Amino acid sequence: MRGKKALSPLGRLALYRAILALGLLATLGLTACRGGHEELVVSAAADLAVAFQEIGQRFEEDTGTRVVFNFGSTGLLARQVQAGAAVDVFAAASTSYVDEMERLGRVLPGTRALYGRGRLALWTRADSPLRIERMEDLARPEVGRVAIANPDHAPYGIAAREALQAAGVWEVIQPRLVLGENVRQALQYAETGNVDVALVALSLSIPSTGRWVLVPQEMHAPIDQVLAVIQGTRREAEARRFIAFVNGPQGRPIMRRYGFLLPGDEGVR
Repeated sequence: MRGKKALSPLGRLALYRAILALGLLATLGLTACRGGHEELVVSAAADLAVAFQEIGQRFEEDTGTRVVFNFGSTGLLARQVQAGAAVDVFAAASTSYVDEMERLGRVLPGTRALYGRGRLALWTRADSPLRIERMEDLARPEVGRVAIANPDHAPYGIAAREALQAAGVWEVIQPRLVLGENVRQALQYAETGNVDVALVALSLSIPSTGRWVLVPQEMHAPIDQVLAVIQGTRREAEARRFIAFVNGPQGRPIMRRYGFLLPGDEGVR
């Protein structure tokens, strides 16, 4: 009798992603139901992992409502919401995913709001001998592997690819690329020394212990970030209040401290 055929690496990755997605859906469902849905569930882009944790703590202190975050790549989070995950607020790192969710009727009308424009940075460890000052430096022979978020579902990965192409180094760098599931994982690859350089969000670079250099904005499309209340939430009032909190006098200083350009800044509308 023949043994079962082993899964290829791509097959194992696909299976892992499917299991992870199902696990997240189950976790979110349990969280939403706990205590009669007493917690606000926010699915948020990975570049918000530090800023939103701080905002969530302030929000709880001010309102008494606890916020539970699910951080990940915008594309994968959008799929979870579309599949029925119990989410109250979706904070995307790209307008396009919210556009699609609005088209599908998954966004509560009138709740969509721009909350910031992200910036891309070149990141290296503090103890790295490399001195990377501009995108073109990535083509130097001493630079080995470079991490970016997966452009298939991560807006910062799309921006990184565009910047590499604009710098004329995409063809050189492509064989050396290591793709993170999201921008935070791309940073982790560099932090642990598994890659030499990572193209990541400024919002994750600022609180890190590494060295970083801003990528010029003109090298990629604007990373405009939008959040909205999800259709069917049982916590509409609290969800609306959270969005107002992010864009209000409590949340804006925190977002600016982590490098976001804010609505009302020049060119951010």
